[in-house]
Amino acid sequence: MKYDAQDCLLVQKNKLTDTIYDFRLKNAGLAEISRPGQFAHLLVPGKTLRRPISICDVQDDIIRLVFEIRGQGTEILAATEVGQTINMICPLGNGFEIPEDKKIIFIGGGIGVPPMLYSARTAGKNAIVINGFRDKSAVILTEDFKKIGCRLIETTDNGSYGYHGFVTSPLEEVIDECDMICACGPAPMLRNIAKAAAEHGKECFVSLEQRMACGVGACLGCAVKINREDGSFTYKHVCKDGPVFRAEEVAW
Repeated sequence: MKYDAQDCLLVQKNKLTDTIYDFRLKNAGLAEISRPGQFAHLLVPGKTLRRPISICDVQDDIIRLVFEIRGQGTEILAATEVGQTINMICPLGNGFEIPEDKKIIFIGGGIGVPPMLYSARTAGKNAIVINGFRDKSAVILTEDFKKIGCRLIETTDNGSYGYHGFVTSPLEEVIDECDMICACGPAPMLRNIAKAAAEHGKECFVSLEQRMACGVGACLGCAVKINREDGSFTYKHVCKDGPVFRAEEVAW
């Protein structure tokens, strides 16, 4: 496969929290081929390695990226101004397959919430969304999820907003209403969701968060342990084979 780097024009920029930014980037060709659960690899001026950011949403010719400042690279990206371009390789990875005839629960945790927006939009009226945050100050994209018409449940760890508790608590209340689950967030959250899905006999797909360097499977730095049917295990790479995997594949 050929990976083309293209310049994308930043047409809108918003600051959602003290550390989370919302970018709208214009590139009709890339927008047309991007799918839920895939990611973009962004060039950072002055840095050798690109930064992977999940695709939050796609509408018309606009790709929306919502990311958190987690180091010098993302801090430099956050300083990009409207009217400037960002060089991206996009879309990368294997995303979520969203069947038209299934009721799906989408679960996001923290910065794993943004990619659930495009996924839930694709499912439309068949989507139930559960988003979990640390506290009220970390809550993002509430109005965006409401606008797509999904059933939305929001939780905070400390009860300062929405449902008090982790996402697995409301999940237990609605899990029997769904056919499958799609989730993105921290590994402990995904592990617990996978366990609940297995106990209820629900199909489950998880998008793994992993440090990436090349983004295309060349450097082998984002390896994750995967179960084999014979009880042994192997390794796959989050950037190329994922980031979405069947939950039972992952050796938690």
